[in-house]
Formats: sequence, C-alpha cells, structure tokens
Amino acid sequence: MICPLANFEEIFQTEKGAVYQCSRKNCYWLDFKGSTTAFKVRDFFTFKKRIDSINIEKMLTDPSRSADFEIIMPFRTDSIFVLSVDEVLTLKEILAGAKFMIELNSEIKACLNSKAVLAF
Repeated sequence: MICPLANFEEIFQTEKGAVYQCSRKNCYWLDFKGSTTAFKVRDFFTFKKRIDSINIEKMLTDPSRSADFEIIMPFRTDSIFVLSVDEVLTLKEILAGAKFMIELNSEIKACLNSKAVLAF
C-alpha cells in the first residue's frame, strides 16, 4: 500500500509498469503486475542486479517445469515475484529505463551545479 502523504515523482513508465521516487521517504516504488513494492535506494539497485542476472536462455532451453518461472523475493519487502520469461524481460526493461533516468538526472544536476559554481 502506498502512503497517502508520500510525494511521488515518476521516474520511468511503460504500459506494463513504472518506477516512482518518493522524496518524503527517500525510496523507490515499483508498480508491476498490479501491485506496488517499496525499495530503499540500495535495495532497488540490488533487486535490479538480481533481475539482470536471470538467465533467459536457460529458462527457454531447459525442458524442466521449474525453469518456466523465476521466483524472486526481494530483500526487506513483503513481495514475492513469480516471473515468466516475458515478465522477466518486461521487468528488465522497466528497471533499465529507471536506472538510466536516475543516472541522467544525477548528471544533469551535476552539470547545473558546476555551472552555478562557475557563475560566481
């Protein structure tokens, strides 16, 4: 459940999910598969690394039933993600887009701060 007093800013969104930043709680919210999950900043990037490490080729070529889905239980959350190959790819896209936008925002702020210092 999302805190009603939170101040959210959209970081990245697709038709299948989104990542928001809460400046009040200093965390990220992932909206995916009809549910939301809050992550502390460090945990968000750890979760992204875990999703990026999923071997899609193995999921597609392994004939065992257990290879059809990946079960992820992110650290310090109450969420459990049961992901098919399509959902893993979708989640990778959402997380990669969010990371890119976070890094881009940091670079823009750094450039603006350096220009402000040079102006004085």
